[in-house]
Amino acid sequence: MPSETPTLVPQALLDAPLARDRGAAPMQRQLHDRLKDAILAGRLAPGCLLPGSRALAEALSISRNTVTAAYNLLAVEGYVQPDRKGTRVATLIRPPSRARRAAQPAVPLPARLARIQSTVPPAEAGLALRPGVPALSHFPLADWRRAIDRAIHRAGSSALGYGDPLGEPALRTSIANYLSLARGVRCDPALVVITEGAQEALLLCVRLLTNPGDIAWIEDPGYRGAKAAMHSGDLRIVPKQVDADGLMVTEKDWRSQPPSLIYTTPSHQYPAGAVLSVARRLELIANARRHRTWIIEDDYDSEYRHVGAPIGAMQGLVDQAPVLYVGTFSKTMFPSLRLGFLVLPEALIAQMREPLTEILRGGHRYEQLALAEFIDSGEFSRHLSRMRRLYRDRQHSLREALTQHMRVPHVIEGGNCGLHLTMRLPAQYPDRAIADAAQRHGLAPAALSSFALQPRSQHNGLVLGYGNTSAELFSPMIRRLSQITLGAKVS
Repeated sequence: MPSETPTLVPQALLDAPLARDRGAAPMQRQLHDRLKDAILAGRLAPGCLLPGSRALAEALSISRNTVTAAYNLLAVEGYVQPDRKGTRVATLIRPPSRARRAAQPAVPLPARLARIQSTVPPAEAGLALRPGVPALSHFPLADWRRAIDRAIHRAGSSALGYGDPLGEPALRTSIANYLSLARGVRCDPALVVITEGAQEALLLCVRLLTNPGDIAWIEDPGYRGAKAAMHSGDLRIVPKQVDADGLMVTEKDWRSQPPSLIYTTPSHQYPAGAVLSVARRLELIANARRHRTWIIEDDYDSEYRHVGAPIGAMQGLVDQAPVLYVGTFSKTMFPSLRLGFLVLPEALIAQMREPLTEILRGGHRYEQLALAEFIDSGEFSRHLSRMRRLYRDRQHSLREALTQHMRVPHVIEGGNCGLHLTMRLPAQYPDRAIADAAQRHGLAPAALSSFALQPRSQHNGLVLGYGNTSAELFSPMIRRLSQITLGAKVS
């Protein structure tokens, strides 16, 4: 039987008086939290009566209204139950103690989670030589701030609500115009979908175009985010090797393991830096049509072409290509902007519009409007031109530093495009051990083997980012990296 005698004031409340200093939480919240903790810990037994509000207020030297308010909140949350005799502690199934909890069996999780694992230790964003980070200190913040201010002024409070799920019409128009001129992409604004970076675009492609168990081809070594997207859809990933001409696919591959989806970075293969030859591009498109396969073209770092004319997008090679074109502003603007885009084939837009409207929500509206103006005003193109010159100079300085100070046999690949160089190393210099040791010295090169699903001896090396590292720092950094590499040698 529950006790009909009101519980004495819990000793824990008396031993630790409620805080009264200026920075303390309100008395009502403090009292509520202490009573809740006592109930959950079992110090206040289920069914017992709490002290009356007047008695508790006098014991704690606080207002009776404060006690009443705390009791009322506990009742609303279900910790106590008021009745005609007072306020009674509710009967709850309390969580197990920490010691007991450790012995509980783990909750089963989807098998795909085990496949979505990082193969590299996390690196601080500011570490030198980290791949994929642009020159953040060179971004024109003042111009961007003015664009944001104008977007807020013009749109006013109307942009505080949800927008078009497919993105702000102004930005979709700006992107379509830019891609048509700069990348040779065949599109109009109706085919453009604004996403939270390239990663959300990849996830949308997997969710909308595949079923669990479908086959997906990806480059190996290749972009880890693409692997994560494929694994999240429970796809069967088939890695495909790359050479100097990009993704390698044979007729036997098409016969034995025809895919539903192919992921490729044709303009600048990540991380090796190869360009997919036009012969392979056309062959890939032709076979994709024949096998009813969709190709995801991730136009990675294509804006930063350092040698020769820009290479056009694969999507624009032929009419009605079965290609979904993915891009992001993480490198051309800044990573935290979290804006990217997906250009759908005309054959898909009619079926895609309704699912996309249900899946997506129109957010980041001021940023989208500001970015549209940033592009239309020409500031985006001017910024890209400045960054191309900067990255070209930084890459040249990094190459010189490697030539002068890297005392380990190596081969440099890539460099015609993007923000990184790939350095192949002999197998006796394990790249993951080198990368781990480098982080302890403030450097963040990535191990080339960490990008491979099926690492081979030729995948041993380092990916060296130069985008966010000043050129004058390369010589001392490469001297240090050379020492680290020599120290990691295994016999």
